[in-house]
Amino acid sequence: MAAKTSKMPKTSAKVAKKAAAKRCAATPPLLAGGNPQIAKGEGDARVQAYIAAMPGWKSGVGRRIDALIARTVPGVRKAVKWNSPLYGIEGQGWFLGLHCFTKYVKVAFFRGTSLRPVPPDESKSKETRYLNIHEDDQLDEAQFAAWVKQASQLPGERM
Repeated sequence: MAAKTSKMPKTSAKVAKKAAAKRCAATPPLLAGGNPQIAKGEGDARVQAYIAAMPGWKSGVGRRIDALIARTVPGVRKAVKWNSPLYGIEGQGWFLGLHCFTKYVKVAFFRGTSLRPVPPDESKSKETRYLNIHEDDQLDEAQFAAWVKQASQLPGERM
């Protein structure tokens, strides 16, 4: 007599496969350096999806930065373009962007050379300055908010 083998019914296997695919689809893939791949689009929901998908400690930094920006610039316009959250003023362009890298979160102030004091990290772009936030860095929230307020009052980037 042949030994019986236990097989999962085909319908159960299909359901399990669909559930696994759904779980994978719910977690956006990460690009080089751990940058979340989020579909381009306008609005807070896209930015929140990006922040939720930021790996590890970076998600907490993203939430903190987003909250500081929203408090400092009520009604700030938000979008995700080129797999990066952007913040701007309606009709004036974008003043700030975020991007994840392997070891830090990069905050780009698009008119950063006009801010006082000038943010610390240089860019190849003439006017852009960066603030690179590493895992153990202490964010000076007062200084960051001052930069955000100044940046929001300058003409933004048209992207």
